Amino acid sequence: MEWYLYPAVVSVGFIAGFINTLAGGGSAISVPFLIFLGLPVNVANGTNRIAILLQNAVGSSGFAKKKVLDFKKATPLAVASVLGAVPGALIANNLNELLMRRIVGVVLIIMLLLVIFKPDIWIKSKVEKSQNRNALISFIIFFLIGAYGGFIQIGTGFFLIAGLVLIEKLDLVRSNAIKVFLILVYTPLALLVFILNKQVDFKLGLILAIGNMAGAWVGSKVAVSWGPKFIRWILILALTLSSAKLLGIF
Repeated sequence: MEWYLYPAVVSVGFIAGFINTLAGGGSAISVPFLIFLGLPVNVANGTNRIAILLQNAVGSSGFAKKKVLDFKKATPLAVASVLGAVPGALIANNLNELLMRRIVGVVLIIMLLLVIFKPDIWIKSKVEKSQNRNALISFIIFFLIGAYGGFIQIGTGFFLIAGLVLIEKLDLVRSNAIKVFLILVYTPLALLVFILNKQVDFKLGLILAIGNMAGAWVGSKVAVSWGPKFIRWILILALTLSSAKLLGIF
């Protein structure tokens, strides 16, 4: 790879890390860019996991320091996500990725409409109401989200946020904090599967990770300082662009 592309990789990583930490969909930028640089689709998918892992380590640390990361609530959800991530990564080569992208694109549009027309759900925390939720249903949902995240990272953040807001009744700041932690926990196992299948470019992944980590650091500070209302607008923008890309509009 030519030397002048390295700053571009770091810049793309920064944008992806910032968007991922505030909302989700950053991998819809970084994975296609890795493919543009010449990596096969599966290798781009695996290489991106290095940046995702380090990005979420920085993001989790930032949220923890601001005391908005609830480890007690996150732990059982992390267990479900981890159990789902491994089989998701194992079947990554056996599913029709184009069909998956189209389905996810439609789901993201539905989520976008909810974010636009039901703003209070996403802005106000209602943790006390989450006590009435069915723990088994919650486990199954986060297991499935983990499986999808193991399969392809694109859009995982959106699904985690939806689960944390709609099921766990958290606001967007606390949802983002736990989302970042959950992805941090399950990504090493998914990454290991890609490494064993020789589908990771370590050099490119680490260069991308420099940008992702910087973006996550800035994103975690912005999330806490600017609050749920700001994150909601970022979420609307990210959902719009991600769903359009997954549906092949651009």
